Amino acid sequence: MPAVLPPPDLEAYLARIGYAGPRAATADVLTAIHAAHAGTIPFENLDILLGRTIATDLPAITRKLVHDRRGGYCFEQNALLGAALRALGFTVAPLLGRVRWQVPADVATPLVHQVLLVGTADAGPRLADVGFGSMSLTRPLRLVEDEEQPSGLEPRRLVRRGPLLAHQARLGETWGDVYTFVPEPVADVDLELGNWYACAHPDSAFRHQLRASLTLPDRRHTLLNRDLTVRHAEGRVERHVIAEADELLAVLASHFGLHFPAGTRFALRADVPWPT
Repeated sequence: MPAVLPPPDLEAYLARIGYAGPRAATADVLTAIHAAHAGTIPFENLDILLGRTIATDLPAITRKLVHDRRGGYCFEQNALLGAALRALGFTVAPLLGRVRWQVPADVATPLVHQVLLVGTADAGPRLADVGFGSMSLTRPLRLVEDEEQPSGLEPRRLVRRGPLLAHQARLGETWGDVYTFVPEPVADVDLELGNWYACAHPDSAFRHQLRASLTLPDRRHTLLNRDLTVRHAEGRVERHVIAEADELLAVLASHFGLHFPAGTRFALRADVPWPT
């Protein structure tokens, strides 16, 4: 049976994202909850760099992202959003995609990005995704092809590639694939396999790079190893290189709401303070 947040955890989740609006299974409610989640719970892979396995059972995700006020990546973020939406009466199906953002066309990528197909009572299905980090959606997309749609800082669209749909974002005048996917539900075992690859496979980027991102209505904070970028809606970009590990902890707290004990170091190797 698909995971559904129990009532106490649903209330805690809605409080965590600051949502106090209507609860009908409508497109407007989905859009409002999606935006609140995206602007509150940061994307991050820090547990992997602390040598921890990413658990994807709902109690573990709820404890980490809601009660411990941490962030997570797609297999945590979208699982939590999906469970909350089901509790509110939405129909939700998980999908898997292949990451294509800034990946050369001739490089194959695995099925390691979880997204959601959400049915609404009044306006048909939507693609929801709060777990892509630097290119996460702030609002769900209608399942229409070749039509530009607003979503936060960059316009988005879906284009057909044979049996696949490509989710694209436009930077300036250039459209680029964010990921490709088949709009068909996948089994839990497929999600488990994708999560294992993302957090444990030696070739996974999450084992070699420190990443955090938070998309607010007017700007996006992105951290890649030492490089902090704040991209504003009007196009202005601020960049800062983090000088040392204690500054990293301060940046995680100030820009992403992530608090760790003094002296915490994020690395699978003990000889570096965090991946470079």
